[in-house]
Amino acid sequence: MQSIKFARRTVLLGALAAALAAAAPQADANTDVYVRIGPPAVRYEPVPPPPVGPHRWVWMPGYWHWNGHRYVWFRGQYVQREHGYWRPGHWDHRPGGWIWVGGGWH
Repeated sequence: MQSIKFARRTVLLGALAAALAAAAPQADANTDVYVRIGPPAVRYEPVPPPPVGPHRWVWMPGYWHWNGHRYVWFRGQYVQREHGYWRPGHWDHRPGGWIWVGGGWH
């Protein structure tokens, strides 16, 4: 029984390693980076009070960034309002994999 559990664990770890190896990014003609494995769930971040000062501040939420090997969390931060409203970036699932759609002012 012990050897069956070990064999199952070995097969599962092998499958996980293969899936992680398959996550290497692929670039298309527009230099967009497609990632084969979707990002982890967005982390909850409590929004702190805005900085004190004469500027109007907007909270830019944190997001997962693909560094070429794995996802890395970039914490949220306040930015000075430019104009309009801030639309956060997001990961979009497309036929080639997951692609980052950057945020911006609208």
